[in-house]
Amino acid sequence: MGQPLIHETQGQGRWYPAACDVLARAVDGYLTAAGPQRGDGRLVGLIAPHAGYAYSGSVAGYAYRALRDQAGDDPPPTVVILGFCHRQAFPGVALLGGDGLCSPLGTARLDRAATDWLVETHPIFAWDAEPHAGEHSADNQVPFVQRALPEAALVIGLFGEQRADTVAQVAVALCALARRTRVIVIASTDLLHDPDHERVRRVDGETVRDLVTMDTAALWRRWRPDFQVCCGIGPVQALLTYARAKGVSAGTLLCARNSGDELPKSRDTWVVGYAAMAFSVV
Repeated sequence: MGQPLIHETQGQGRWYPAACDVLARAVDGYLTAAGPQRGDGRLVGLIAPHAGYAYSGSVAGYAYRALRDQAGDDPPPTVVILGFCHRQAFPGVALLGGDGLCSPLGTARLDRAATDWLVETHPIFAWDAEPHAGEHSADNQVPFVQRALPEAALVIGLFGEQRADTVAQVAVALCALARRTRVIVIASTDLLHDPDHERVRRVDGETVRDLVTMDTAALWRRWRPDFQVCCGIGPVQALLTYARAKGVSAGTLLCARNSGDELPKSRDTWVVGYAAMAFSVV
């Protein structure tokens, strides 16, 4: 047997604190501030933002408080994190192979069996660590998962293209994986990016409506590469399609804010929207 393959997270010192104690206090503070998020039914998946914690951490706290509260005494063994690559395009979804991912909070176990099975049985996936280097969309979720479900193993994938056929194949694969083991799927996305604070609030309100009703067609109609109502539209659409197949009929809005709400001085310069959503079978 060779040495375990352990990757390192990328966001410490940039997107979130690098010191273990500071990061733990920050994440725990966001979870505490969110308050109880027990909900009804069985949790299938979540939407969470991926900006720097100073901007979106309070919103992400709602998603991960729901994960912690609704997992109960029998949490799912695997959490699937779906992000996308900001820096480059490539076919399909790049999975992070190996045995673990080390953040300032310690090493999270990667679900090697699930990752290997996805690659071997669904060609939309490939082992490819290169797109994960320097990419924050999935990485920023990891410390939250570590504090909310510390025993969970992770499957981490990055979409290289925001295409409907890719979404469909990923949703089919998630359904197949869920027949093998219990999973929670987390889709990483921020909402509209725009200088106009009021425009971000209005457009994000429409996007939240579509997310609550799980209207994938409306989201595709409203999304463009130059008008990204969800900058992680691929992960979001894969989650919605998967959740619908698992019997979810509507999403639950946990929190929606934007960077202009968190830091008013950013209004009219650059504003980014965020939402935390839960999808459960009632």
